[in-house]
Amino acid sequence: MPTFAYRGRNRTGEAVAGRMEANTTEAVVAQLHQQRIFPISVTPQAQSIELKVPGFGGTIKDKDLAVFTRQLATMIDAGLPLVQCLETLATQQPNKRFKKTVTRIREEVEGGSTFAAALKRHPSVFTQLYVNMVEAGEAGGLLDTILNRLAVYIEKAMTLRRKVKGAMIYPSTIVAVAIAVVTFLLAFVIPTFAKFFESAKVELPLPTQIVMTVSRFVHTYLLFWLGLLIAAVVCIRFIYRAEKGRRAIDGLFLRVPVFGPLLRKVAVARFTRTLGTLIASGVPILDGLDITARTAGNKVVEEAIIKTRESIAQGKTIAAPLQLSGVFPPMVVQMISVGEQSGALDSMLEKIADFYDAEVDQAVTNLTALIEPILMVFLGVVVGGIVIAMYLPIFKLVTVIGR
Repeated sequence: MPTFAYRGRNRTGEAVAGRMEANTTEAVVAQLHQQRIFPISVTPQAQSIELKVPGFGGTIKDKDLAVFTRQLATMIDAGLPLVQCLETLATQQPNKRFKKTVTRIREEVEGGSTFAAALKRHPSVFTQLYVNMVEAGEAGGLLDTILNRLAVYIEKAMTLRRKVKGAMIYPSTIVAVAIAVVTFLLAFVIPTFAKFFESAKVELPLPTQIVMTVSRFVHTYLLFWLGLLIAAVVCIRFIYRAEKGRRAIDGLFLRVPVFGPLLRKVAVARFTRTLGTLIASGVPILDGLDITARTAGNKVVEEAIIKTRESIAQGKTIAAPLQLSGVFPPMVVQMISVGEQSGALDSMLEKIADFYDAEVDQAVTNLTALIEPILMVFLGVVVGGIVIAMYLPIFKLVTVIGR
């Protein structure tokens, strides 16, 4: 996105200056008017060309953001001015892209912008949740507390995401390797045995005939199946972009045996952690539900949260629509209802999130323990079956020659 340098005057007539990312000059002027800044000049900045190499500062990771947030909270709590904190953090930041972003934020804050407004101009780095919490912290004079809470939230979200990736990557890798090995054997190794058996004119046992028939089929139509697989992936991605398609696929994910319950627990943990953190930080519950819905990661869960928001906007409770959605377990609904009635909804949501984080951890451990022996047995039976089927005629041939 292009960067523009601007100069102007705020409501008190003081000169302000800074930089802003926007698509056009008009967009910059509109944002300045929203901040009640009268623009004097808006100048596009030359775009530098950077070579981004993966793993060498090209992207801003959650870990970078968590460390930045934690350090900023510590420095503000120590009484350092915000501009000085940002300047120090920009100087020691190893990630070049993040360093530029923090430097621009410092310039904007120094030019008279609020910290939240400066963060909002960098949506690719700072999410709406981050900006809203900082805005609430600035308004309440609790910025250091809110930043510490944000750092904890980011770290726990990273841990949860790492657990889920670990649960998905391991079996996916094993299955992919198994399919590749079996396909290689059927498409390239078995045909060599087939030529040998044809030249030897040996009578083939039934298992060998089955394996060779499958091998001929795979060898003949290998490119066709690869093309069909690629087309299926592209088709599913296209369907997932449509709202109805995404709802159907996400609903199917929640109903898949073994993985479905895990994904449901992840959704509950993410929902309760996000909403609890926002409410505890002073963000209004309607805004909190709106942000939580956007970060749900599952269309079915997102729609359930949106219905909950509509219910609260009409003066109803939060627990009733969650129960009707069928997504959230009865225990979660009951605890939310108790928290709502007692006025301690934020702490109750945090307790639910902690409980389901532990549940996800246990589910991942159980899933790994369950899938590993199943995959090993599968590999042994399939690969071992193919090898035995191909050596049966050789044993028979050796027996005939021995006579």
